Amino acid sequence: MTGSDRLDEAAILTSARSGAEGFAAFYRHFERPMLGFFVRATGRADLAADLTAETFARALEALVTYDPHRGRADQWLFGIARNVLSTSYRRGRVDAAARERLGLPKLILDDHAAATISRLSTYPDAASLALAELPQDQRLAIEAHVLDERGYAEIAGELRCSEAVVRQRVSRGLRTLRTRLAGKQ
Repeated sequence: MTGSDRLDEAAILTSARSGAEGFAAFYRHFERPMLGFFVRATGRADLAADLTAETFARALEALVTYDPHRGRADQWLFGIARNVLSTSYRRGRVDAAARERLGLPKLILDDHAAATISRLSTYPDAASLALAELPQDQRLAIEAHVLDERGYAEIAGELRCSEAVVRQRVSRGLRTLRTRLAGKQ
């Protein structure tokens, strides 16, 4: 992802505050990555769709809280997604409170939609779950360096810490992931 892509995402999120069309553009931009995240985390298209819907509903409710100076639009949205996923794991069900508050209809998937969503999974489920369970500082560092292929200096500037701290977070996180994944084999 380039710097201009990040600026575009911030602009998309900012325009989402202006009304339905702006939010629709925001939704279209992030729908596939969000569905992919939840498919990898749950292994089920129906759960991924429900979790994605709840995430966007919560994002719609919280649009006024987004501050581009505190982080990128994708980080803000995926932070909400991780909270939705965590709450769902804890409760043993997908929460639909935000969708209900907004009066959104119940989500119903046909077989074609479920199959399309299932194809979004490109990473092993265990790895996605283990990554989601890492402390936030380690998870963010790994996502930025390993998944987004960004340099330590860029990440350090964004996270307002030294390159050594970012390297340490990546190293500790990867060590934890290796340990967890080795135990699940």
